[in-house]
Amino acid sequence: MLTGPRPGPVAALAPAISLVSTLYRSRPYLQGFIDQSIAALQASGTAHWEIVLVNDGSPDDSLAYALQRRATEPRIVVVDLSRNFGHHAAMQAGLSHARGDLVFLIDCDLEVPPGLLAEFLARQLSSGADLVYGYQDARKGGWFEQASGSVFWRVLNAVSDVRIPENMLTERLMTRRFVDALLQLGDRNLFLGGMMSWTGFLQLGLPVLKSQREGRSTYTLARRVQLMVTAISAFSSKPLTWLFNIGLSITAVSFLYVLYLVFRKLVFDDALVGFTSLMGLMALSLGIMTMAVGLVGIYLGRVFNQVQNRPTFIVRDVQR
Repeated sequence: MLTGPRPGPVAALAPAISLVSTLYRSRPYLQGFIDQSIAALQASGTAHWEIVLVNDGSPDDSLAYALQRRATEPRIVVVDLSRNFGHHAAMQAGLSHARGDLVFLIDCDLEVPPGLLAEFLARQLSSGADLVYGYQDARKGGWFEQASGSVFWRVLNAVSDVRIPENMLTERLMTRRFVDALLQLGDRNLFLGGMMSWTGFLQLGLPVLKSQREGRSTYTLARRVQLMVTAISAFSSKPLTWLFNIGLSITAVSFLYVLYLVFRKLVFDDALVGFTSLMGLMALSLGIMTMAVGLVGIYLGRVFNQVQNRPTFIVRDVQR
């Protein structure tokens, strides 16, 4: 089964709320997460709800435990992907299988407890917003995590054509029309934070206090850098414009420098060309050309991914 618009029409008795989460090395948190999610949904005041769990090729027994819980709670929906496609693709898979009038997206590591659903619902009902997203007033963690997170959002918004709220979390509550619009975008280079901001509608933030998870995060530094590259290349062409301007400036300066050398040669019979200056100019030119080729290659790679039109995820099985 391949990705695309939501599979089939929404059933007549669609749930009022769908809670969506992804599973990857999630077994240590999963029991507490499911218990807290069921309690939060029961406290919402509706009996029509579902929990959509997407197994993103988790190497532990997260899938087996999710299926075990589904045996006693049929309102748990398990979407099993054919392999690991990444966090954003797995979230998209969960959104495409959620049938609720409201969809609450949340990570299952319990850094943000499912009980906060009540605050998101209250904010949405009082405002009529199509998206209520969680954000951190102050980032958690050590100095490196705080500094790298701050750099990520500042750089992204400096180059992006779309304003993306800083320190946005995975946790967000969406209306059905917002989810349907989001799934229509058809992006193959996924960065859901930017895609949601681009989609529009009324979007409001909710400050959330995020706790420190137990164990190591699966978001390594390399993955964070890769996410930033994907986000920038998917939502802005400004780096290409800057590269052109830098090249134009260097060309102008180089031309003036050649004129200066010719002038010195004609007037003073001296060209001021030495081994050190020559090697310095060659190294500078080589570095700029290498950076330019690499930058253009990144954008060409994104175009290649898009025109291939491969699905962002493949579903092996759905237990509903």
